[in-house]
Amino acid sequence: MKNATLSGSAIQRNGFMNFVVAKRTTIVEVISALFILLFVYTAINKFLVLEDLKHVLKSFPLIGSFPQVIAWGLPVSESIIALLLFIPRTKLSGLYGSLAMMTAFTFYLGFMLVFTPKLPCTCGGMLQKLSWPQHFIFNIFFVFLAIVAIRLYKKQQVTGEITETPPVLFT
Repeated sequence: MKNATLSGSAIQRNGFMNFVVAKRTTIVEVISALFILLFVYTAINKFLVLEDLKHVLKSFPLIGSFPQVIAWGLPVSESIIALLLFIPRTKLSGLYGSLAMMTAFTFYLGFMLVFTPKLPCTCGGMLQKLSWPQHFIFNIFFVFLAIVAIRLYKKQQVTGEITETPPVLFT
């Protein structure tokens, strides 16, 4: 009789663990999907207005001396990160790339807010509707999401929920 109780308890525990695993996986997938949407959206937008982007970037502090490289580099990098997030084997690399990209954007935006009196905008679509402080908060939120997704993904690796170890391109 005692074995039946332990067996039932183990089944409940496994059921609970399956629930936790499913939630972790779902959270990582949702965050990855948000980053894919964000980076594909912004990359397409930048590619569509590439010449205007180059012109505006010339007036940016710190990066104005090489607008050509930045104008092409940003949307290409965003596209690569979106692709890494889409492929299960490279998802962790994509999450690290997302964290790096959003952290860089956030620090640069913070620099601009503090040291630049007139802020030029290269954002398009919905993001252009945000004020600079709102954009800064938006970026901080996405940095937080990347950290959460990386931690959950690594927890999945440690607990064996992910069977293959993905290659990490960004560390």
